Amino acid sequence: MKLLRRPLPLISLGLALVLGGGALYAQLEGADRGIPPVESETTYEVNGIEVDVVGPDAEAARLAGWRQAQQKGWAALWAGMNKRPQAQAPKLADSVLNQMVSSIVIEQEQIGPRRYIARLGLLFDRSRSAQALGVATGPVSRSQPMLVIPVMLTGSSFQSFESRNAWQAAWARFRTGNSAIDYIRPVGNGVDPLLLNAAQTRRPGRGWWRMILDFYGASDVIVPEVRLKRSYPGGPAIGTFTAWHGPDRQIIARFSLRAGNSASIPAMLSEGVRRMDIAYQRAQAAGFLASDRSLVVQEPAILARLAELIEQRNAPEQNADPSATVREPSTAPTAPIQAGGAQSFNIQVATPTAESIGQAELAVSRVSGVTSALTTSPAVGGTSLMRVTYGGDVNALAAALRGQGWNAQIVGGNVLVISR
Repeated sequence: MKLLRRPLPLISLGLALVLGGGALYAQLEGADRGIPPVESETTYEVNGIEVDVVGPDAEAARLAGWRQAQQKGWAALWAGMNKRPQAQAPKLADSVLNQMVSSIVIEQEQIGPRRYIARLGLLFDRSRSAQALGVATGPVSRSQPMLVIPVMLTGSSFQSFESRNAWQAAWARFRTGNSAIDYIRPVGNGVDPLLLNAAQTRRPGRGWWRMILDFYGASDVIVPEVRLKRSYPGGPAIGTFTAWHGPDRQIIARFSLRAGNSASIPAMLSEGVRRMDIAYQRAQAAGFLASDRSLVVQEPAILARLAELIEQRNAPEQNADPSATVREPSTAPTAPIQAGGAQSFNIQVATPTAESIGQAELAVSRVSGVTSALTTSPAVGGTSLMRVTYGGDVNALAAALRGQGWNAQIVGGNVLVISR
């Protein structure tokens, strides 16, 4: 059923393209369309590490600064993961940290003849850091999948994916690996500008929202909004940030930040994303991001029963009696087909390789009671999102998956996390 339903928005868009002509074609085919989000499911992130090191020359000072940043970053990561801010992290050699740190992000640096001053960020590999941190490496328990539509007001117009902008870029580069919110961040190309525009975020009607959320494999929507006001071109700017949730625009948080000049605006927007993520996580923990059942696409369960009857009718009969006579179809009215309990669920599964995505999809589709399994958000090296139709409730699906050798955990109303 999933394969038949997903192209529906494209059919509507095709009609719109015929009616709208070249204007909509230009909107879809813009040269500056789309900002792919960074992959962050396999790393831990530590930001804002400041170093000030002196060495015999510039290169030696820089290397010494990076080694010092790794030690500081490890201490901060250990304290954060173990919820013990004042505790002392175990001492690790530089050679060990070199294996655990996958990347160093240069936020700001000044290089002198024999001095290095910088603010750095570190990305720690999850699998290599897990043993030292004393944490599990399995899938993180998260919220239901949330579609992110970032909206920015600059000048006198609101914009989301209609054109590439700094607010969309800030959400694209935000690393979600440490967050309890399962963000679905569209790239912003293809049909995204037509489906996920600023006007759509203010429409409360559930019909179109159900189709959009089903198309992107999400269960709910969040709208992070920023209103940017500049004092004068190139001068100070004030950003007012508002975190909205759902089609009814439930407010989660609101705050303001200031940038000293235009060059500081990207850093201000990145800080705004970080604070909004904290606000959404707190709302999730408090139960304010509960699933809205009016946004769930109800599968016509009768179709699953019809498909089953068709398969039975087309299957070759075993041990058929050749002497049996063919019965004419009865003209008497038949009893109506009773609707079954087929429902749709979102499943998060760790997919370290491209091959594992197809293998997981095939394995889940073979589970008894599953009528369809489609990966809606593949993530090589991270956690992929699969949409599954099953003839029962979420507890029965979890039990069926466990019976096939999966470790299944229910993390939301219709969301499961599975692993081998």
